[in-house]
Amino acid sequence: MEDLVMNATFWKDKRVLITGDTGFKGSWLSLWLQSKGSHITGYSLLPPTNPSLFEIANISEGILSVTGDVRDLTHLKTVFTKYQPEIVIHMAAQSLVRYSYNNPVKTYSTNVMGTVNILEAVRQTDSARVALIITSDKCYENKEWLWGYRENDPMGGHDPYSSSKGCAELVTSAYRSSYFSNTDYPSHGVAVASARAGNVIGGGDWGEDRLLPDIMRAIMERRPVVIRNPNAVRPWQHVLEPLNGYLCLIEYLWKHGTEFAEGWNFGPNDDDCKPVSWIVTNLNRLWDGDVRWELDSEKNPHEAKYLKLDCCKTKRLLGCLPKLNLMTALEWIVEWYQSYSQNKNMREVSEDQISRYENMGQA
Repeated sequence: MEDLVMNATFWKDKRVLITGDTGFKGSWLSLWLQSKGSHITGYSLLPPTNPSLFEIANISEGILSVTGDVRDLTHLKTVFTKYQPEIVIHMAAQSLVRYSYNNPVKTYSTNVMGTVNILEAVRQTDSARVALIITSDKCYENKEWLWGYRENDPMGGHDPYSSSKGCAELVTSAYRSSYFSNTDYPSHGVAVASARAGNVIGGGDWGEDRLLPDIMRAIMERRPVVIRNPNAVRPWQHVLEPLNGYLCLIEYLWKHGTEFAEGWNFGPNDDDCKPVSWIVTNLNRLWDGDVRWELDSEKNPHEAKYLKLDCCKTKRLLGCLPKLNLMTALEWIVEWYQSYSQNKNMREVSEDQISRYENMGQA
């Protein structure tokens, strides 16, 4: 099957509501849809980091950005009623594993009840036709086996973050069965799906306690990179890869309705599942090879050693094939951060990477 890229014509003039638009992935998604002429309403808290891609790339220039908390159902419903979105992409989340150990209540209330509130707002908004709930590869009950998790594997989670994402998947499934079922599609007209992707990397990420931002900060500050789990293997993918998948899935949901309304994995090819130490070594080499890494001596909470997804269903049924191999992704990341350190126009740099991605063949 031919690899797909989101259809620019489809997205022109669509009314899209994105939660978490001020975050790393949300900023890239908002910028991409701006270039396609979508009418975007963003709903999120203030940018979670300083600096942030949202501010550096002037994302707010092309969207209507509403400051709000997904835990506030009353405010959410007011925004939905006012702006009448046709497509809802729910990305807002508490997304850090270690933070979740210290803040379990906030993690569950944001990731679980936030998802409930979004789906409830969709249920009560006549304009909505598609809702995509973004969760995580960590939603699965991780047995640390060598093969990838399939969409029908059980949900789980050792830590509050992973568990909350599994819960968000269960909430989505329950709402789909109860209110957005296939049999009642002619009456409700809404297709609801979930997307599971993890270890998303790219320029403009300054999140705390995340590998790539930690590495880039250390490289730019000329200090050693402190690594917790150098042998941990993850399915690394450039941020544009899952975003392209989400957008292609939404197009299918719009066209085919509940036929594609289920859970979907988005991840790289198997040979791009690499250990943390490989990422550190190659990012350092691509920059200038002048930074070393050292093992974190502190006691850290449990984190999975091995995790990857089986993306056969996505590749076969959606035709979403990776376009950037991992080494190329790292090259683009170094290019982005070097451009930032040289005070270049980062909106233009980011838009250029989006354009180059669109014009690439599969990896």
